Formats: sequence, structure tokens, C-alpha cells
Amino acid sequence: MTEFPNTPASDPASSAEDAVNASAHSGGDAVASAGDAVNDGSAPAGPASAGPAGGDTAYDDAAVDPAVAVAPEAPDAVHPDTLLAAERLHDLQRLNAEYVNYKKRVDRDRPLIQERAIADVLEAMLPVMDDIQGARDHGDLTGGPFAAIADKLEGTLGRFGFERFGAVGEAFDPEFHEALMHLPGAELPAGATTTTIVQVLQPGYRAGNRVIRPARVAVSDPS
Repeated sequence: MTEFPNTPASDPASSAEDAVNASAHSGGDAVASAGDAVNDGSAPAGPASAGPAGGDTAYDDAAVDPAVAVAPEAPDAVHPDTLLAAERLHDLQRLNAEYVNYKKRVDRDRPLIQERAIADVLEAMLPVMDDIQGARDHGDLTGGPFAAIADKLEGTLGRFGFERFGAVGEAFDPEFHEALMHLPGAELPAGATTTTIVQVLQPGYRAGNRVIRPARVAVSDPS
């Protein structure tokens, strides 16, 4: 029977304590070595330390949210508001041109319209003026209140350019006179060399340069 030398039995608690002390000692040496490497500047740059100079943080493009990214507009694209503003400006310019043309047309036609309106009123007064002239020719308006009224009426109409024309001895002018009779051998004024009025059947009237009614006359030619 073999006999083994007596060896002291190992204490489990003591063995565990020795292992902890050894591990702590090894870890401390590793930390110290790492610190020395950093102080010397020889430690390799890890992924966390990589980045742009100046301490700025680098961002990966792949990390940008596609929903947040905005696509740039095309350089030739025109904003809808710009097109709408151009359209409204065109409409405004067209309306302004139409108004200017309308105003010019009104200013040009205003004197003609005014003259036409006066002529219409005076033309309606012709029967009254014929009666006044007939009464004057027969001596019925030599005095009295009716003579004063006739004079005031003729003076009032005269302010609008209303006047009577056509008298015996005037040269016949087809623009202002209407010959209703031709009297050969009638007495003419001395020195008459053309067709001359020898009798006024109905006087003519005009307003300014507008003939309301030509004078209706009888004419005769010099022999």
C-alpha cells in the first residue's frame, strides 16, 4: 500500500480571494497601459474618435430621414403665384387701354353730341319761329307784350347760335337756299351778275355752321 505525503488541504475561500486579487491587479495594469498610450499619442483612433477636425461630429448621409429631405426645384420652374400675377397684370393693362380709348372717343364726340341735341331742340321750335316772323312781317308785333316775348325768345335761342338767314337780293347758294320758283324778268339789284333771290317764301335757320332748314326762295337770272 502506497503512502502519499501529507499535503495541506487548500482552503476554497482563500483560493477565491487570490483569484480576485490577481484579476484586479491585471485590470489595473491594463488601464494604466491604456492611459500611457493616450498620453503618448500612440493610441490608434477608434471609430468613436474619428471625425472632422475641430471637434465637429460627423453624420452619416444614410441617417437622414428621406421624408424630411426636400427635393430642389428645377431651375426653370415658375411659381404658380408668379403666373397668376402676370395674368392679372395683363388683364389690368387691357382694361386700362380700353378705358383710355373710351375716354378719347367720348371727348371727341362730346361737341358733336351737344351740337346735335341743340339742333334737335331748335328744329322743334321752327313752327313757332315761323309764326313770329309772319306776325312781324304783317305788322302784328310792332309793340305790346307779345313783341317783347318774341324778342326774348329769339335772344335766348340766339345764345345757342340760332339765327335766321335768307333775304331778297342775296346771291343764290344751293348749300343754304332752296329755289321753289324761277321768275324771269324780275327786278334784280344793281350789279347782279348771278342768280339772285327775288322773294323769300320761308326763311332758313341755322345753328352755328349747321343748317337746320334751308331758306325757300324764288330766284331770277340777270338778262
